[in-house]
Amino acid sequence: MNLPVTARSIACAAALGALLAWAAPASAQNRIYRCGNEYTNQIKGRTDCKLVEGGNVTVVRGTSPTPAPAAASGNGAKPVVTAPSSAPRVDPAVQKARDSDAKAILEQELRRAQARQADLAKEYNNGEPDKIGGEARNYQKYLDRVAELKASIARNQSDIEGIQRELKRYEP
Repeated sequence: MNLPVTARSIACAAALGALLAWAAPASAQNRIYRCGNEYTNQIKGRTDCKLVEGGNVTVVRGTSPTPAPAAASGNGAKPVVTAPSSAPRVDPAVQKARDSDAKAILEQELRRAQARQADLAKEYNNGEPDKIGGEARNYQKYLDRVAELKASIARNQSDIEGIQRELKRYEP
């Protein structure tokens, strides 16, 4: 294809124009910035914004949770939890039996955790447990076991407190 210089330059200009027209919509989009947890295309006066590159951004606005009426009043009363109207009704006697069983299980777990706590405290011996095995020659091993015992005591105490909180739910 041997075109005169003017026709060739017109063909190149037309091809370049078509390419620019195709790329124009992509470059016409606004830049998107992330400012904290917010995405925006306006950063007037903001310093915590970073340009988002390398992909499309889709932002879906969520709904904000509404506070429960008892919690919003701030009077310290426990919020009342109600089941939806579509929930099946349970006979009060059956529910009382379930609550009684759950309370008995929690009390059993509490007794077991308290017995474990007593055993751990006895073994811990106020931070100076007896050395066992090779700990007489390897002091670091002894220190590691003491730290592990201390962490176990703290973890078990946390478990006891959690069980006690759960048991308070079954008090009248």
